[in-house]
Amino acid sequence: MNIKPLADRVLILPAPAEEKTVGGIIIPDTAKEKPLKGEVKAIGHGTKDEEMVLKVGDTVLYGKYAGTELEVDGVKYLIMRQSDVVAVLA
Repeated sequence: MNIKPLADRVLILPAPAEEKTVGGIIIPDTAKEKPLKGEVKAIGHGTKDEEMVLKVGDTVLYGKYAGTELEVDGVKYLIMRQSDVVAVLA
């Protein structure tokens, strides 16, 4: 992958949406909740005002509408500012 985020941005691979059934009915892809968890795949260098605290490989939680979606080689990623990440899972 040749994506290198700039400044305080991070590239995240969202976790797959969970398969749920309701009373035996399978929910279609269009009705599934967007995942709010993912793995950091690349990071920028930070800015002079905000140092980069996330690391590649961190599993993070982010807001429902955070980031910009992009697709590379058939894989969907999110790119967002570090400040859009709300937590790192230990």
